[in-house]
Formats: sequence, structure tokens, C-alpha cells
Amino acid sequence: MKPSLKQTLLLLCAMLLSTQTVLAERIKDLASIQGVRGNQLIGYGLVVGLDGTGDKDTDSPYTINSLKNLLSQLGVQIPEGANIKPKNVAAVIVHGDLPPFSKVGQRIDVTVSSLGNAKSLRGGTLLMTPLKGADGNNYALAQGNLVVGGLSAEGQDGSKLTVNIPSAGRIPNGATVEREVANGFGRAPLLTLNLHDGDFTTAMRLAESINLSIGPGTAKALDATSIRVNAPIDPGQKVTFIAMLEELEVKPGASSAKVIINSRTGTVVINNQVRVYPAAVSHGNLVVSISEETAVSQPGPFARAGETAIVPQSQVTITEEGRDHMFLFNPGASLDDVVRAVNQVGAAPSDLVAILEALKEAGALRAELLVI
Repeated sequence: MKPSLKQTLLLLCAMLLSTQTVLAERIKDLASIQGVRGNQLIGYGLVVGLDGTGDKDTDSPYTINSLKNLLSQLGVQIPEGANIKPKNVAAVIVHGDLPPFSKVGQRIDVTVSSLGNAKSLRGGTLLMTPLKGADGNNYALAQGNLVVGGLSAEGQDGSKLTVNIPSAGRIPNGATVEREVANGFGRAPLLTLNLHDGDFTTAMRLAESINLSIGPGTAKALDATSIRVNAPIDPGQKVTFIAMLEELEVKPGASSAKVIINSRTGTVVINNQVRVYPAAVSHGNLVVSISEETAVSQPGPFARAGETAIVPQSQVTITEEGRDHMFLFNPGASLDDVVRAVNQVGAAPSDLVAILEALKEAGALRAELLVI
């Protein structure tokens, strides 16, 4: 049974409306609360139990000193002049992030990276390592077996095979929090929401959404990034209040027109706000062909002097292809028009970069051109 004309028109209208609808996003995905942040931790430690892939004693004296200090703390007396070869030990740097509101006894993940010339940390165990914050205090203790995603193999003839990076690994839940980071979250009468991407339109809409849901005067946009919100002083009520705020939906403002070019890979990313003013573009390629031939030069039959010689001969030809590769952009041409025109002439990504740069130089590209 074929659909009627009325049904077909209704279906087309529904499809058009669905393509033009801009989905709203939660405040949780758009902004973060000022002061609620993680902290970086770092420490120095030793990894033991390696299968001969640790630091070399000639190039890593700090590994030997660290091993001696560790053994002395454990009550092991090392004779003077003892030759310690730490081929099963590696000096490492341990780092991790302490999440906000972390409590004593909770576990966090840590990353372990070789500091010396260890070939691999595979199969190693990290000994107890204090992790310090920027203020020099110890906030966690790390210890455990490493999970290394890479491997390395080497033959006696010098051949070597390495997959991924075997000199770094992770310890899931490898550190225990020993100190809490103080913050004024529970005592602050005001909250400040910071947008991940600063935008005046989004900040205004976010404040309006909060005022419509909670009450007039609850939120006020301070600038393109920060929105000040009046919140309850009681910590329990504040948690409930923030949980409600995070689920409110806001339609973000349209991003500015941007063209991002990765000069290393030739990747071009164009967002849907890019427009092109009236412009005509001619695109063509120069093909340079060089052919090498050799000719033999020898003296005449009755010449008294001379030698036979080989003389190289080069032929260089230059041809221009694509003389008809010219296309016209009408006023307000969109992203689809640009891509369609470039595809019609068979331009490569590198050619697209040159076309966009020429349009920008001519003032016909309404977008910010970023080269990374």
C-alpha cells in the first residue's frame, strides 16, 4: 500500500524538523564547580622482580644508592665495597591523580615509568612509594604488581623487537589515600560554575535555565566562563541542590566558525558554521616529468686521440593538468557546498588546505583558520 501525498508531506516535514533540532545538554556536561578539582601526585620508587631487564649498574648509580638505603632501613647490613648489580631492579617515577573529596583509605590508580635505562618493567613489583603533592606533603602510598601493555625481545646478534612501550605500566587501585585535601566547598555560601568552553551565549542560557527552574535571582552570569549561583549553606542541602542543578538541560550557543588544519597529517576539520563569500577558485596541478637516458660518445675512426665516454641526457617536461578545475561559490556557501565543490574537481586533502588558505587570504572565508 503506497502512502498518500499527505502522509508523504507529513513525513518530510518531520524529517526536516528532526534535522534542525538542536539537542540540549546537561549542566553536568557543560560546566564544573569551581574549587572541585583533582590534585596531581608524584613519587620516586623502586620496581623489583624484573627478569634481567632492570637498570644497568654502570649507568644508574642512583638505583644502587636507593637499593642500599632500602636494605639498610630493613635492617640488612651491606659490607663496604660490595658490588651490587641491580639488573632485576629499576628506578621509577610514580604519578597519579587524587580525585576531589578523596577520603583516607580509598584507592586510586597510579602510573609507573622507568627513570633509568631499564629495558622493560614487565613482571615487576613496585615497592612502597610515598606520593607527594605540590606542597611537599605525602597524600598516598603506592605499591603493587605492574600491568605492562608492551613487550620487548632481543637476540644475541643485536636484533630487537619492541611492541608498544614496555618501560611504563599501571597499577589499578595501586595507591591508598593517607591524607585528605581540605577545601571550602561545605562552607561557601555561593557556588561558581565554570564552563568547559567559554561562550557568552551559553553562560547566559545556563543562568536563565537555573533561574527558571529554581527561582529568579538564583544565578548570574559573571562573564563568558563563570556563573555565580546562590546555594544553601547546609552541606546536605547543598549536595541535593547541586545534584538538581547538574540535571538541568541547556542548549549551548553555536560555536564560532573554525577550520582546523593538521599540517603533519593533512587532516582538515570544518565545523558547520563556516561560510564562504562570493568567490571563484581555479584549481590545477603542475606535473613535472624527468626522464634520464644515456648516450655513448666515441671518437671518429681516424682520430689519433680521444676516449669513448658515456654521456647522460635528461629530458624535463612540464604539463599542467586540470585547466577546467574552476568552481564558483555563491553568497553564503555552506560547509556542504565547499566539500561538494572540492570533491567534484577531485582535490586531495592537501589541495583543500591550499584552497582554504587562499580563500582566507582573499577575505572570502568567514571562519577562523587554525593550523596545528
